[in-house]
Amino acid sequence: MYKKILLAVDGSVHSERSTDHAIQLGKLTTDTEVEVELIYVLDYSKSKSEVLHSGSAEALEQARRLKLKKIEEKFQTEEFPYKLTMKHGDPGPTIVAYANDNHFDLVIIGSRGLNSFQEMVLGSVSHKVAKRVDCPVLIVK
Repeated sequence: MYKKILLAVDGSVHSERSTDHAIQLGKLTTDTEVEVELIYVLDYSKSKSEVLHSGSAEALEQARRLKLKKIEEKFQTEEFPYKLTMKHGDPGPTIVAYANDNHFDLVIIGSRGLNSFQEMVLGSVSHKVAKRVDCPVLIVK
């Protein structure tokens, strides 16, 4: 089964559903410990405006953590260990590079993120990840 899972999250409803599937898959494996790592990519195009609109670095960090609160609570409620990694960059390529560089067994990602207009024009992050990552990808609707 999968021992090392990368869960791409952005705080959207789809990433919350992806979280449920990551936890369920992790619980299916009983013979070894499953590592689940959450990756949250801070999009450069959004991070500039976030910095300008936040009062301080602490407020900015708090706003980013708030997006992930429900997701982290799911892991805590299920008492399922996880690790959170935050990266800067374009979400699709950043997730692909991180997944490939760290040799994950599975990537789980929601079918849609927080910005549906960009997805319609540029193509979805999940589609980019599925095409370029070296391991299986589970896209959750």
